[in-house]
Amino acid sequence: MKKDLHPSNYRLVVFKDMSNDYAFLTKSCVDTKESITWEDGTEYPLIKLEISHTSHPFYTGKMKLVDTAGRIDKFRTRYNKK
Repeated sequence: MKKDLHPSNYRLVVFKDMSNDYAFLTKSCVDTKESITWEDGTEYPLIKLEISHTSHPFYTGKMKLVDTAGRIDKFRTRYNKK
């Protein structure tokens, strides 16, 4: 195996689904500037997600339109003129 192939800065990080406020704690080495206080009172780095397994249509069985940046509205106004 190659040495120094994997990152060495793994730490506990909170990932939060912004569409339904579901959050989970896991290890990651992703960089972030935001933090959140977890249920145990400890402050952890925070990564905001647009979609997770609790809001994805494949896992929930429900078709839910997720449009956080207004992309669908822009598309409709652009091509609705014709």
